Amino acid sequence: MSSSPLAISIRGVSKKYTIRHDYTAPTTLGEAIVRRLRHPFARVVREPFWALKDVSFDVSRGEALAIIGINGAGKSTLLKILSRITEMSEGRVDLYGRVGSLLEVGTGFNQELTGRENIFLNGAILGMTRAEIRRQFDAIVAFAGVERFLDTPVKHYSSGMYVRLAFAVAAHLRSEILIVDEVLAVGDVEFQRKCLGKMRDVASDGRTVLLVSHNMAAVANLCSRAVVLRAGRLAFDGDVSHAIAEYSARDGATMVGDLRDRHDRAGKGEIRSTSIALRRSDGELTRAVRPYEPFEIVLSYDAKVPLAAVDVSVNIETPDGSRLLTLYSAFKNESFDVEPGPGTFVCRVAGLPLRPDTYTMDVFLGGNHAFYDHVERAVTFDIAPHDVYGSGRLPQWNEGPLLASYCWQAGGDAHEHGVLSARAARS
Repeated sequence: MSSSPLAISIRGVSKKYTIRHDYTAPTTLGEAIVRRLRHPFARVVREPFWALKDVSFDVSRGEALAIIGINGAGKSTLLKILSRITEMSEGRVDLYGRVGSLLEVGTGFNQELTGRENIFLNGAILGMTRAEIRRQFDAIVAFAGVERFLDTPVKHYSSGMYVRLAFAVAAHLRSEILIVDEVLAVGDVEFQRKCLGKMRDVASDGRTVLLVSHNMAAVANLCSRAVVLRAGRLAFDGDVSHAIAEYSARDGATMVGDLRDRHDRAGKGEIRSTSIALRRSDGELTRAVRPYEPFEIVLSYDAKVPLAAVDVSVNIETPDGSRLLTLYSAFKNESFDVEPGPGTFVCRVAGLPLRPDTYTMDVFLGGNHAFYDHVERAVTFDIAPHDVYGSGRLPQWNEGPLLASYCWQAGGDAHEHGVLSARAARS
């Protein structure tokens, strides 16, 4: 391993692609021949597109760094450059150590080889000796949980088996730098928990982790620092909580869930939800709120006919579909008369006692025993990491979804507090 305190040095990295625009492109061979004869010197319009532009930052050895940003911000392009999959157009990257990367399901796997053979192949690509791979082999197989299928070609694996084995190989073989792109979006909850634990072990072992994820709770639990990319440029580099706040505030407009083209909806349709968004107390849209932080849910609709006593409900669920709470207007005798045309319902929420994680919202419109509209998973949002208890500790994934207000104290005995007397009365 290098004696440098740095694991990665990125200086002025840019990546340019060329986008072709041909609005009259032929669709048949005949059209292509006629077009060539009529316009022999016609040129296709080409537009330069910078996926990354002048990005610079360093990553220290043993650091767990998150790279966050909306889709298209340049995150995956940067990781491909670091993994030597894509060449940069400008700039310089210095890597101090071997790189193990998992950029998509099964990166580097040969489809025709078995799981066993791919473990040795990936280890060889990383520069590991056969003896080193053998030492880690049992741990890789146990983590992936694919013992029965180890001698089956990986082309027959399910996506879950594929990603479990791919992550296990990348994390267990002794690469000094581990690069992971959205692996947490593929596996089930138990696998995600194992991945986070393993990446935490990798970082505490003095190795370096680069993580790209849209799951802000996972980012906060694993990383102490994050960089935010916006339109290919470095927008923020610093503490992970401030990075998440920057990402949520600046890119909050993308939080709006456009429901107009959702065809997987149910209901008679006299009134339809058209969009849903979260709005902070300062009036700004956001994709994330903190535990117990007041916010508003803004639900836009379009009514075809006048309706009386319309009830509105937003259900908040975990990504696996478990219902956490229901914000139903009828529970509070709040129903609304609507006129034809567009309008808006606003639900003011005093705060949610939820652990930092990603959640979903369902939307329901009904009333007078009528069922007008129902959209499942209308939008996803984050409960952002926040030191609710002022202890510097963030709740982990396996510690339940709710954050209660509570206080422990010591003093007195069981008789004083009536515990034993109450137990005796029951007996």
